[in-house]
Amino acid sequence: MKKNIGAQRRERKRKILRFAGHAGIVLLTLVVFVVAGLYSVMLVLAKGPSTTARDLFVRSVMETSAAKFLARMYFSEEEINDIVSVVGEDNGEDKTDTSLIVIPGQSDNDDAQETLPFGGTVTPDTNDETGTPDTQPDDPPETEGGAAPVDSGVEIVDVKGPTYYGKMIVVKDPSRVVVGTLPNYGESYKGKSLRTFIKDYGALGGINAGGFVDDMGSGMGAVPDGIVISGGKIVWGSASTKYKCVVGFDKNHILHVGNMTGSQALERGIVEGLSFSRGPVLIQNGVPETTKRTLGGGLNPRTAIGQRQDGAILLLVVNGRQANAMGATNDDICNLLASYGAVNAANLDGGSSSLMVYNGETLNQSAYIFGERKLPNVFLVMPE
Repeated sequence: MKKNIGAQRRERKRKILRFAGHAGIVLLTLVVFVVAGLYSVMLVLAKGPSTTARDLFVRSVMETSAAKFLARMYFSEEEINDIVSVVGEDNGEDKTDTSLIVIPGQSDNDDAQETLPFGGTVTPDTNDETGTPDTQPDDPPETEGGAAPVDSGVEIVDVKGPTYYGKMIVVKDPSRVVVGTLPNYGESYKGKSLRTFIKDYGALGGINAGGFVDDMGSGMGAVPDGIVISGGKIVWGSASTKYKCVVGFDKNHILHVGNMTGSQALERGIVEGLSFSRGPVLIQNGVPETTKRTLGGGLNPRTAIGQRQDGAILLLVVNGRQANAMGATNDDICNLLASYGAVNAANLDGGSSSLMVYNGETLNQSAYIFGERKLPNVFLVMPE
């Protein structure tokens, strides 16, 4: 009897081992097929007949912190540089023309009609009984739904394109949008999550802003990749260094965008601002950069900021790296903000950093799978 029981146990073990062996072979085969399939798909993208697909693939992965190796599997550094380079120089050199921004209550010439450089016009006293200038585009993009505004001075709008969808916060009073900064910067410190910035400043919401050193996605957010200005002083960076895509507000809450040195930023009156080294400036003095050159970039999550002629601030975040939203290019974001009436606008840090939180709710689908990224600075929407 004992021999029979022992034999039965040994037979069960053999069956379990056989099943485990078969399952392991099936799993290994599946992994091999998946890896081979992905490699084949990327090979077609990289070396296939479509140069457009190739360029999007390379530009998309080269904008990431950890996936650049995918492009380097198929291309040399010289080939990659040729693909990611764009036609034409990054402008952004002109000073922001503050006369193009007419904030209600700040202008002494509210009865004058202003003409935008790209052909549009704004005539005060045409929109409502308060005399607020009509600065909306003639044919704004169609939106789907949209959350109800928390207050009359804030509007949250759904935006959508062929390869992306996202949210835009429209803040009518630009004085309500401020730059949130860290008390200390450097390798020995850590950044803050967007929610922590919001809590510490008593804000209603906000978006991520400037870039930071992020080798292989391991950055802790306290080493900005450009300048940071707070209280009219440079708190990170130097006065002599020239920075790409500086974005900041002067004391009159006019948004300045452009490439400039730290001293030039202060000379232009920027009292709080930052930069994103990858850029680019999207719209300057009413002229979208896409009217002069191709801005490039791959399909990725994006964050951007703009200002309309009536002073309203546009805070934009679009989703990417998802099955139903691959993301947007720099050209997409430029054209989108221009369609909403932005006179000045700039690209901000995107990818896994792209995040929008308002009234305690996360309004976009973050591409970061480990919660919220630590950030060096943010744009915040303050209460009325």
